[in-house]
Amino acid sequence: MTKPNFDAMSEAELRTYVYEHRDDQEAFYAFVDRLTAKPPSATYPASMTPEEIHKAVLDIIQQKQRRRSPS
Repeated sequence: MTKPNFDAMSEAELRTYVYEHRDDQEAFYAFVDRLTAKPPSATYPASMTPEEIHKAVLDIIQQKQRRRSPS
């Protein structure tokens, strides 16, 4: 049996493969390596006001829209 190329798989494909092949440690480690390579998520203080939260959410939405729109 030929091993799949984990680097060529999307994150969703690799996740599905890991779920379907739970004994494949190489696939599991490839998936964990992929997840830990991502930049950390932003954290916000609990003391933020509703207005600050609203602004932060709008900023995130705008950033994602800019990344999706072709230049």
